[in-house]
Amino acid sequence: MPDAMTVAVGMSGGVDSTMAAWMLKQQGHDLVGLTMQLSDDSLPLSAERRSGCYGPGEVHDIAAAKAAAERIGIPHVTVPLAEEYRRCVLDYFREEYRAGRTPNPCVVCNREMKFGLLIERARRQGVRFDFFATGHYARVEFDEGRGLFRLLRGVDPFKDQSYFLARLTQDHLRQVLFPLGEWTKEALIPLAREVGLGEIADREESQDFLEGADYTPLFEPSDSQPGPIRDSTGRVLGQHRGIIHYTIGQRKGLGIASTERLYVKELQVDTNTIVLGRRDEVMMDSCRVEDVSWISGVSPVNGTPCLVRLRYRHCGANATLHREPGGAWCAEFAEPQFAVAPGQLAVFYDGDEVLGDGWIGRKV
Repeated sequence: MPDAMTVAVGMSGGVDSTMAAWMLKQQGHDLVGLTMQLSDDSLPLSAERRSGCYGPGEVHDIAAAKAAAERIGIPHVTVPLAEEYRRCVLDYFREEYRAGRTPNPCVVCNREMKFGLLIERARRQGVRFDFFATGHYARVEFDEGRGLFRLLRGVDPFKDQSYFLARLTQDHLRQVLFPLGEWTKEALIPLAREVGLGEIADREESQDFLEGADYTPLFEPSDSQPGPIRDSTGRVLGQHRGIIHYTIGQRKGLGIASTERLYVKELQVDTNTIVLGRRDEVMMDSCRVEDVSWISGVSPVNGTPCLVRLRYRHCGANATLHREPGGAWCAEFAEPQFAVAPGQLAVFYDGDEVLGDGWIGRKV
């Protein structure tokens, strides 16, 4: 990046985005803080202040972001995007659960909102900037030999957020900055206190996309139709509360009595049935991956080895990739994997580099 450029920083009021802005200011860049305004009064969400990106507590988060920008001496702009968030993220979230899939709203929000509409609308509001930065723990490097940008894991293995950024494109990568990519959270917190931002370092981190633990207000009463819970032989074990309340691999909260540990193996939307199985019955040797994109800029050949992360906290599974007819891919695991949930994102890695990603589909 050239010296003394203008950078817009996505700010939440938390320590990560604040310190990303502070670091860029120390490097001599002109900055402006941007915060998305996502919530409105259209949903009766609880104001219990459980940290989350969407909910009535957002007013406090926007105030905190503005105060953080003032503390480090940069202007701050709030960008209203509530209608777009409902359409891009909340509607997607509902439809995935209604279809018996497990949604990943943070991945969709990053691509469509934070690295998409936020940048577009801020510029439309007259905010001028050359680069967009966030407090994500990830790295971007330019490969001169290939003429492409590489998305890499952050150096902190416990905070690496490259998984959530895998749906970005080369167009995104050429204009983004991740100042925290070379940092660990353990080292960042003392630095924040040292430079006088200790109260921000002590703020509760956002843990989910929704404030509050109850997703029910996002759905209609008709979405919670009871139905049978069966085992893999077809025997009825009980009744569920509605398919939207369950996900693959779930064990707790099933409301059944069994001498075995049973897990959700399958969500059959057509018959409104939940199928349970033993842990070994919920293991999979492979998974189908749909709507695949290659952030590395290169589609691999059949049989390419890689590491596949099947959810954010998944440590990854060694696998080989094979193209299927119709554009989908199959990831064949070296060892069976537990609770591979349709609707979640599969992200492919070669060492620290993100090769690509796709949505996990149902096995055919």
